Amino acid sequence: MLQLYNSMGRKVEAFTPNDPKHARMYVCGPTVYSFAHIGYARPAVVFDVLARVLRAQVPDLTYARNITDIDDKIIAAASARSVSCDEISAEFEAAYHEDLAALGVAPPDIEPHATDHIAPMIAIIEELIDAGKAYAAEGHVLYHIPAFPDYGKLSGANPDEVLAGARVEVAPWKRDPRDFVLWKPSGGEQPGWDSPWGFGRPGWHIECSAMIRDHLGEEIDIHGGGIDLRFPHHENEIAQGTKARFWVHNGHVTVSGAKMSKSLGNVLLVRDLLKETPGEAIRYALLSAQYRQPLDWTPETPRSARAALDRLYGALRDQPQSEPRADDMEPVMSALNDDLNTPAALAALHALAAQVHSEQDASRRAELAASLRTAGDLLGLLQQDAVAWAQSGVDDVEHIETLVAERHQARASQDWARADELRDELVTLGVEVEDVGGESRWRVRA
Repeated sequence: MLQLYNSMGRKVEAFTPNDPKHARMYVCGPTVYSFAHIGYARPAVVFDVLARVLRAQVPDLTYARNITDIDDKIIAAASARSVSCDEISAEFEAAYHEDLAALGVAPPDIEPHATDHIAPMIAIIEELIDAGKAYAAEGHVLYHIPAFPDYGKLSGANPDEVLAGARVEVAPWKRDPRDFVLWKPSGGEQPGWDSPWGFGRPGWHIECSAMIRDHLGEEIDIHGGGIDLRFPHHENEIAQGTKARFWVHNGHVTVSGAKMSKSLGNVLLVRDLLKETPGEAIRYALLSAQYRQPLDWTPETPRSARAALDRLYGALRDQPQSEPRADDMEPVMSALNDDLNTPAALAALHALAAQVHSEQDASRRAELAASLRTAGDLLGLLQQDAVAWAQSGVDDVEHIETLVAERHQARASQDWARADELRDELVTLGVEVEDVGGESRWRVRA
């Protein structure tokens, strides 16, 4: 049975969906105003793994991950380039999808856009006003935090000490400085929509509450996102009426021990990392730490991940098709059921690969390799052709094949000096040659 850490209550709990046949999960997606950095990639990969685990154990899963396509950051980016907000959001949404595909992240079942849900947002805002939890002031509508006594229960924040969280504007027309914006006026050329409070646009927090209710119902099983969203975003969603049985948050990604920031110049864009590192190695690296723990990204991180995948794919190379066995894969599933313990799951994959290498019976070896590949799929790994993986990132395969064949011939002729020269030339090209069973095969050096 899957065990998950529930931020609401701060403990690991046994997870079963409210409907045993249908789990519902919502994860906060990107605000599409720039390219995604590695910190944005982590929740996408983590919750992709969680979705895979759920699909393996629950008859049906509906997984929704939203797109925020209206936001002050999008407006600023559009203004800076003298283009429309639609153009900015479309460009960076496409880039986000491209980057995630390279990391092996499957699309969610539903990907709602904020701009398609203005009417449901307005409806919730009206309900909050009618309930005495929100009020209109100076063209804005604000949520009145003192009207919700449980505010702060998720994050542990004391509402009496909270003055202004992320994206909360302090203004004289607020009844309480902690109150957050549900609706704001749009002026000049800013995008907006007609509403009972004038021409304007939604605040950031209300969109997720509206999209969850519109697509998944009044209560969902899992609401996920990065730890930075726990307060104030998810706290505000709860105040607005969002109900989730489990709140699941992944930890931060740091860079060589420092927080990513433009001022430090250490923001790592996914597409820049992909120029040097295969997407699957980036994915492996993101799973190398348990999701709730911080992950420190160093120059060695992608190299280590690539080398680890080389070892796993090496166990799959030259293995015939066979059927996996559930008992072979059980250690991987057991680790993932333990609050998505991906480091333990990866260790179980390597143990399975070691069994492949040590097994003497060819039929059983093929069976173990099939189990390794199938277990890898739970983590979104090991689904490529093993030879293609070993030789990925090489520009001139034909030239390398020629050198490898020439070296093989030199060895057959016992021309060891020439074989060594060719080996050294291949090393300079970033290629390592393995002599296995009387054959020579090559792979890219990690």
